[in-house]
Amino acid sequence: MTTPPQIAILEDDPDIAELVGLHLQKAGFQPAVFFNAESLTVHLRRHAPVLFILDLMLPDADGLDVCRNLRGQEKYARVPILILTAKGGETDKVVGLELGADDYMTKPFSPRELVARVKALLRRHVEAPSPEPVTVGNILEIHPGRHAVSVSGRPVALTVTEFKILHLLASRRGWVFSRDQLLDHLWGSEKAVVDRTVDVHIKNLREKLGSAGALIKNVRGIGYKLEE
Repeated sequence: MTTPPQIAILEDDPDIAELVGLHLQKAGFQPAVFFNAESLTVHLRRHAPVLFILDLMLPDADGLDVCRNLRGQEKYARVPILILTAKGGETDKVVGLELGADDYMTKPFSPRELVARVKALLRRHVEAPSPEPVTVGNILEIHPGRHAVSVSGRPVALTVTEFKILHLLASRRGWVFSRDQLLDHLWGSEKAVVDRTVDVHIKNLREKLGSAGALIKNVRGIGYKLEE
């Protein structure tokens, strides 16, 4: 019998943790609940979740630090992270996304929407784009089959969301994509995020790509494109 994919839930409120775990279990996942960052760290020495759900306000750590630390580990650099928190200000959302989170939900929340977001993130993680590598400007190389990106031969670690945006822009070089088109590509009918999300991911992409970041152009009032 196949073991259900494990989702790590870092949440210090027992009632919320139980609610999230119950709905994920009903959806066919194996929830692993942790009430503090230390217990999650210990768990990760032996287990590898397919997705993380992180609260920001924890008794022993800042959830943003947890997010940053996960993204700094090669093993989890591309594992989807969904932040679930009562901190709903735009600044909080932007900071969370800038640190590498793939999605951000605020409390109170709909358990059904949460499960839908989790499924969407995991689909984006496993969907295999065309395996043909893409080279742009003799500097940027994208290998869809391996979900790998390099700039002048230097590997660049991108999140699932960042990779999917970059691959879409590179696959139709010079084509201008509006923010809504990019959101539709990422979320489809489950889109429940704001345009600002795209801007944050583009900003992160440019920073991570270094000299190749200039290939991503902002078309004022419309959206983004990638060209030499």
